[in-house]
Amino acid sequence: MAVHASNARPPRRSVHNVALYGESGEQPAWADLVHIERIPERSSLFDWEIDLHFHDALIQVLYVTRGGGEALIDEVRWTLEPPCLIVVPARSVHGFSFHSDVDGPVITAAQKPLESLAAIAAPELLRHIHRPVVLRVDPASRHAQSLMPLFDAIDRESQVHTAGRVAAGMSLLVALFVQIARVGEVAQSAVENARTRKAAQIERFRALLDERFRRREPTQRYADALGITLGQLTRLCREVLGVSTQDAVNARVVHEAQRELVYSSLGIKQIAAELGFEDEAYFGRFFKKHTGHRPTEFREMARRQLAAR
Repeated sequence: MAVHASNARPPRRSVHNVALYGESGEQPAWADLVHIERIPERSSLFDWEIDLHFHDALIQVLYVTRGGGEALIDEVRWTLEPPCLIVVPARSVHGFSFHSDVDGPVITAAQKPLESLAAIAAPELLRHIHRPVVLRVDPASRHAQSLMPLFDAIDRESQVHTAGRVAAGMSLLVALFVQIARVGEVAQSAVENARTRKAAQIERFRALLDERFRRREPTQRYADALGITLGQLTRLCREVLGVSTQDAVNARVVHEAQRELVYSSLGIKQIAAELGFEDEAYFGRFFKKHTGHRPTEFREMARRQLAAR
């Protein structure tokens, strides 16, 4: 899946146009080729910290197989958890903070020739070439198993100084982007499946709330009923509902208390008992904490509002 990213505006400073990390921005003689090396070869020279820069005409693909770190690409911060793929299109402002044990290949290539070949062979790849992204890779997937052989083939071809090396290198790079697109599709499918699963879990939680909120059960009981840990339920509630599990339970109790106060003729003590409170005073404190009003105040205020309509 695409890894966690967050908007993070970097401090204002000069951003350099470079060919590859610290080299001159002049177009190098090998710019029409596909260049490959290991990530540590250059990052170690800069103490694993690569300042913000961009490549005017070059695209980069990094495959982090060990270590990790952080990437900042076009003001979006990405966490690098190996194995993961990083695509940095031409003119994307980017920088890296690698862990000292980082490893994996990095490809730098001229983007225009790659685009031209992809436009003929597989136009659907263009959006993957143009879009900066960090993708987590499932090492057990068949698409992941095809990645390193392609990097190795590109490496071997880059060392061949004979006719056709540019065509062969670019063709292999197109093949690599086919696999990147497939990894991205699997990641998106996993995200959608996770969302569907979470939606089903939260609906089950809501159904349990409707059944059990009057019992004043501890949140652990809800987690047990769902077959997940309390920590998982808490994360699910915060992610989908924006509140903790206990807050969700309390909100359901408050909603029912308000409904009973407005539309029923039950006394406060009876409502408290209906909602699982041991005494009227405890219910009153709970209700005021969550609404800012005592139960009697709320009942009078709400009924006045209804009568005025």
